[in-house]
Amino acid sequence: MKYVSTRGGCAPVSSAEAIKLGLAGDGGLFVPDELPELSEELLKELCGVTYYKRVAKVLHMFLCDSYSYEELEECSRVAYTEVKFPGGAAPVAKLNDRLYVLELWHGPTAAFKDMALQIMPRLLSLALQKTGESLKALILAATSGDTGKAALEGYKDVPGTKIMVFYPAGGVSSMQMLQMATQEGENVFVQAVKGNFDDTQAGVKRIFSSEKIKSDLAGRGYMITSANSINWGRLAPQIAYYISAYCDLVATGDVKLGEEIYVTVPTGNFGNILAAYIAKRMGLPIRRLICASNSNRVLADFFESGVYDKNREFFLTISPSMDILVSSNLERLLWFVTGPEDTAGYMKSLAETGKYQITPELHYELCRDFIGLWCPEDETRAEIKSVWERYRYLCDTHTAVGLYCAENYLEGDGRGASGRKMLAVSTASAYKFASDVYFALTGVTAEGAEAIEKLSEYTKTPVPAPLCGLEQRKIRFDPQAAIEADGMDGAVLAFAV
Repeated sequence: MKYVSTRGGCAPVSSAEAIKLGLAGDGGLFVPDELPELSEELLKELCGVTYYKRVAKVLHMFLCDSYSYEELEECSRVAYTEVKFPGGAAPVAKLNDRLYVLELWHGPTAAFKDMALQIMPRLLSLALQKTGESLKALILAATSGDTGKAALEGYKDVPGTKIMVFYPAGGVSSMQMLQMATQEGENVFVQAVKGNFDDTQAGVKRIFSSEKIKSDLAGRGYMITSANSINWGRLAPQIAYYISAYCDLVATGDVKLGEEIYVTVPTGNFGNILAAYIAKRMGLPIRRLICASNSNRVLADFFESGVYDKNREFFLTISPSMDILVSSNLERLLWFVTGPEDTAGYMKSLAETGKYQITPELHYELCRDFIGLWCPEDETRAEIKSVWERYRYLCDTHTAVGLYCAENYLEGDGRGASGRKMLAVSTASAYKFASDVYFALTGVTAEGAEAIEKLSEYTKTPVPAPLCGLEQRKIRFDPQAAIEADGMDGAVLAFAV
């Protein structure tokens, strides 16, 4: 298996090269030139093994040209320990006979990004060795909230690396900001950027595309790579947890082996749901994927109309990790269904006009696998309260968007005639957004540590250990010291010393 650019302008590379580079030289994203097959026999085998062995098996299907199974199993074993993921890495909770929740927030930062970013640094370190790289790795990441902290935690004090995370000033929750601002580690740096996430992400992509900056960094002993889901090393581990969740549903008898399910994913940058789509393309029995958006409904509108248009009002919502108008991983989906030439054309149109329109035939094909739904702010709050009152299940603002869309889809599914089960993805602990969750439940305002304490007291649920005592930790990176997006280049060069 080789890795090619979604825009077709680069020679194929190995999986180790793809993970090391992060972004293809023509500005495209790396994708495997073929997808491995997930047979029913293999699914049955995976039902009987631990999570980390499931991850190792899935990763080996994609990375076997560069990594041995033994290397991947060791990476997985160390990444997904009970200490890092108390109670299991990706457990499935049952709300009712048709609705289940895949909980991806039991890791070190209480968000789903841990699922990939606990193993990705190990994959990168091996990639540097395997490709004979003499330069140190400078990891750059743009974050709308959770990627930043998870990447910082994953790469903290990893030898031969430095990591710099950019986030939009005022565009993340207070808890997410505190997690990043207090990050420990000698090789880390966090920088607020004026503007929104799309401005921040565009700045990182600009740096990756600048031969001058890359040359300057090489002269200082660094090569740049990414921790965002534009890096295949971030995306591949996410495929594994969809396969694992299905195996868990089979193991508990909630679905029969081979029985199709629905999957709902709250998404902004499209990486998490793309991983589910790839699992479906491999053979995982997923009938349909529900792409759940908040008020920034660019993806919902795209699947409805076939037009992707970022030229619209931008909303700051209570689900900030989804406040995105340029969904980078949608480019990979386009490549899978239409190839590099058309994908490059769509991306050129997006860069020049802020929009593109796919053909009716392509739109029809995508709608066989996806439906885009969205949840307004008031309904997000109502869903948090409703889910708590009906199931005594505490969910965060992003998960509430997903559950709202999942329940609406099930309600319209022939009044339940199909009987198919729904797996809804929960992407963060409710305590990461304690102020908004507590207000949704009680109508009472509380902020910071007080909100966490009151939410725990009200729901009689424990606060995740990574979120305890954040406000007492030392602020290392001043959130008020925001820079303009065009100053990100200089900030990177200043850090690479």
